[in-house]
Amino acid sequence: MKSILTRKTIRKYADREVSEELLNRLMSEASRTQTMGNLQLYSVVVTRSPEMKAKLAPAHFNQPMVTQAPVVLTICADFNRTSTWARCRKAEPGYDNFLSFVNAATDALLYTQTLCNLMDEEGLGYCYLGTTVYQPQQIIDILELPKLTFPVATLTVGWPDEEPPLSDRLPLESFVHEETYTDYLAMDIDKHYEEKEHRPENLEFIRINNKETLAQVFTDIRYTRKDNEAMSEGLINALKRQGFLPWTVRGY
Repeated sequence: MKSILTRKTIRKYADREVSEELLNRLMSEASRTQTMGNLQLYSVVVTRSPEMKAKLAPAHFNQPMVTQAPVVLTICADFNRTSTWARCRKAEPGYDNFLSFVNAATDALLYTQTLCNLMDEEGLGYCYLGTTVYQPQQIIDILELPKLTFPVATLTVGWPDEEPPLSDRLPLESFVHEETYTDYLAMDIDKHYEEKEHRPENLEFIRINNKETLAQVFTDIRYTRKDNEAMSEGLINALKRQGFLPWTVRGY
């Protein structure tokens, strides 16, 4: 079994098919993951055709692995199926609300992580695309998602054609709190981030972006307030259109 300690994000894939049989087996096995109320509040859209991958690519800022990977999986929070089941069984669903979205999104992300672990064991490579929730309406339209479904995660999947280095991780003591949350002092931040900030690749990252600190690269270039606020508005509008926010949220 491949160790989680050696897990790597794969963005380049060999020209080799991921068989439907293998993928279906892994997706079926992943369904044994935890789920709220045993309802399995998720759906997976499997994209293999070059035409559909090309349509999805702009929603993911045209990252090359979207079109280069043999398979793209879009994992959706899904209360549509459960609501349809309820109505077909003389029950009235009440899942057109934000709490239901959170529950379904949690289910979908638990499923996604379990699937990733299973793909690791098979030697498959994958890249988790955080861009899924940046421009969700594009994905909703392309995949023809009905009300009460929402894309929350995307995986590009294939057989690895690269051997990237392990990415850095913060030490255990930086994120584990005993009994209650202990807020961070400046000296704690210095200790927890010392190794990360002094890795050669991160020092180079600072240099090429003409910044003073690694934190500035993230706040001023990668994840800016302006972009976060604009994409938050798009996310909320998409949640409204999909039926998870039937009321007006203050400020939007």
